[in-house]
Amino acid sequence: MAVAHGSRDPRAAAAVEELLDLVRGRAARHGLAGLPVSTAYLGHGPPSPGQVLAALPGGPVVVLPLLLTGAYHSKTDLPAMLRAASARSGGRLEIRYGDPLGPHPLLVTALERRLAEAGVPPADPGTSVVLAASGSSDPQACAAVARLAARWRVQRGWQDVVPAYASAAAPPPGGAVSALLAAGARRVVVASYLLAPGRFAEQVRDEAIAAGAAAVSAPLGAAPELADIVLARYAAARAGQAAAAARIA
Repeated sequence: MAVAHGSRDPRAAAAVEELLDLVRGRAARHGLAGLPVSTAYLGHGPPSPGQVLAALPGGPVVVLPLLLTGAYHSKTDLPAMLRAASARSGGRLEIRYGDPLGPHPLLVTALERRLAEAGVPPADPGTSVVLAASGSSDPQACAAVARLAARWRVQRGWQDVVPAYASAAAPPPGGAVSALLAAGARRVVVASYLLAPGRFAEQVRDEAIAAGAAAVSAPLGAAPELADIVLARYAAARAGQAAAAARIA
């Protein structure tokens, strides 16, 4: 079962379902042909994780948070839901819990895929990148985005890569773009570190363009790299290797 954040914007659920269709299509490449994949949402629409789990016949189930960083939802909110569902099942369900999508090396490839689609040449040493995430009040989540930005700059050769956050943390995307331009950056583009379209994606785009960004990439959505990450997280959780929690008991 893959669990997404959920959104009032119907495009978000459509993007999640498109990603999971890609997961099903690529499962055989990972030795997982015929893997059953169900979807749940933490809010803004059914089904909830509890509803999906209640409908399962029993046995082992792997739950994966479709979240790009580890924060409140992946550390606290969702595990509490799973513990409650496990208790209600009376031992009928064995729930294993996987890690969030990020951090993972394939995310850089997915981000560059979306930038290329927006007309940004790969690893241009004259281009600075703003890595725009949704943001979190959890400092560890924001630090993870900052580490990804730093590794991306070193690995790929961009002039600079800096983090920004649409909410709950600073700097905002527009502020990050303005700061880079003020410091002399020749060209600034924004990589949307977001799973799906919605309010944050629109906010990132509007702020960045108003501040002078040359391009803003689309959310990651159904990137093949994300599908491969989902399948890798599933395999690790099934094997009991997930860092977040190997078992919900």
